[in-house]
Amino acid sequence: MTYSPPPTPNADLPISHPLRMATLPSRKPTRFDMQPDKEQCQALAVLLDITAVRGLRFKGEMRPIGSRDYTLEAELVASVEQPCAVTNAPVHTKINETVIRRYIFGMEFPDAEEAEMPEDDTAEPMPEIVDLGAVLAEALALALPLYPRAKGAELQETAFTAPGIAPMRDADLRPFAGLADLAAKLAKSQDDA
Repeated sequence: MTYSPPPTPNADLPISHPLRMATLPSRKPTRFDMQPDKEQCQALAVLLDITAVRGLRFKGEMRPIGSRDYTLEAELVASVEQPCAVTNAPVHTKINETVIRRYIFGMEFPDAEEAEMPEDDTAEPMPEIVDLGAVLAEALALALPLYPRAKGAELQETAFTAPGIAPMRDADLRPFAGLADLAAKLAKSQDDA
């Protein structure tokens, strides 16, 4: 039996739980239940550029599939706070996501600059180490609302233009915006004739 040093935590992540793939059991799942503490959640919020992460849990298992591949399946449950995209008021969001990653031995990404996306977006090449903290951070980042809005917050129309020129409004950009006016003018000219 050869010695392999223990996996090293990822120093760039506030939460790190590395699994060396070569040492995982090949016949039974490896279960995990990560519940980061307050300081780790705060550091994760800074990393994700949001106000706060509260009540975070990442629970699941890494299951062997076939002789060399593995599937990670987990539930990500979190409560996050982000600033409203319109008013900057705090917006609280509950997240409950199923996270699935498939690690395929011998899989390679295409080298070409332009390549077709694979049908299975959960599959990726088998790394030497899977850091569950990195998977958690990525899954949380993908689950965050892109433009959170506080209740009742609406975007207002703003128009800027040079002096003496009529500003263009959103309605002016719609391709059929002038049809109602044109129809009214045609109807009036027919009535006059």
